[in-house]
Amino acid sequence: MELREMISTELVRAPGVWDGLTARLAEQAGFGALCASGFAISAALGYPDAELYTMSENLQAVRTVREASTLPVIADIDTGYGNAVNAARTARRFADAGVAAVFMEDQRSPKRCPLIPGAAVDLVDVTEAEGKVRAVKDAAGDMIVIARTDATGDGALRRAEAYVRAGADMIMPVTKTFATVEEWARCREVAGVPLTATLTASAWTEREFTPEVMEQIGVRLALLPTQVLMAVTGSAQRCLQRLAAGEPPAEVSADGLDHHVFVGLIGMDEIERQQRAYLPAAVS
Repeated sequence: MELREMISTELVRAPGVWDGLTARLAEQAGFGALCASGFAISAALGYPDAELYTMSENLQAVRTVREASTLPVIADIDTGYGNAVNAARTARRFADAGVAAVFMEDQRSPKRCPLIPGAAVDLVDVTEAEGKVRAVKDAAGDMIVIARTDATGDGALRRAEAYVRAGADMIMPVTKTFATVEEWARCREVAGVPLTATLTASAWTEREFTPEVMEQIGVRLALLPTQVLMAVTGSAQRCLQRLAAGEPPAEVSADGLDHHVFVGLIGMDEIERQQRAYLPAAVS
């Protein structure tokens, strides 16, 4: 089922992934869509989420996610990597990669991560931001265009209206945009289009946005951008610390996946089937 159809009939939850392995695991877990999380992709490159990577690096990561999974991908295109003309080119490249939806924020490039306590963000003028959304929509083809706003209060409502006028299919307030469920409901009423919510780890939306609440306030797409990243990082950190402390590798390995289970998860059985079919002389 295509993402647009899914959103029209149900609440879609999409975990944050950043490479082929996490994409494959998310599909095997039973999710119906994936979020190519900019926060996670940046972290996987060894950078904080401050738009330090390029559009091409982001696009390459998204292509890897697409290749590893059959699920629709919602991609983070940050600020569009420049002005409206740059953003349009970005949209075309991601559409060509088979992405189902993109979300773009209204910060000035380079962006600042809104998850950092006390970090002030610099927003582009609403007229300029509206033009960027229009440019992305015109270039997007069948992709869903999600306009993210880092504004707050009434300013966020005015921007939501402007972005919908420009063609946005959905509006995405960040976790700092509103402080109450009622404000989210007001945004849905003002915008007149479905909302996308980020249920970021440790954010108030993660705690309070139950499926019932999201249904009431018009959220049709719930992104889970950091939960997998935090879980994987915590496990890897503990494993490495134990190995560095001199614990026997066999004891550390015993707490992880069995090797044969792992190679099954990443598709070795299918590769062996292909080898038997196409390389009979190479298989004893």
